[in-house]
Amino acid sequence: MLIVHVHIQVKPDRVEAFKAACMENSRNSLNEPGIARFDVLQQQDDPTQFLLVEIYRTADAPAAHKQTAHYRQWAEAVADMMAVPRSSVKFNKVYPEDGLP
Repeated sequence: MLIVHVHIQVKPDRVEAFKAACMENSRNSLNEPGIARFDVLQQQDDPTQFLLVEIYRTADAPAAHKQTAHYRQWAEAVADMMAVPRSSVKFNKVYPEDGLP
């Protein structure tokens, strides 16, 4: 299992469009066999800050995800919405050891 946190800062005037694009991408991503969770989180005290929490079942699943039409559509749609380039951090699950969160 691989957990990826994607940090994204969005331009203030693009927040609602960004949320809509992310929700659509998340809905489609959850249909992929390699994805266990795909959460879209918005920071409470700064609505321009987002965190995508992507939980993959295998190490190969992120690459497969990036080949999907919905991911490519999302990446193209949100590219100009970001205030700075997105960054990500990868995690291994330590506990609990049995399955999903």
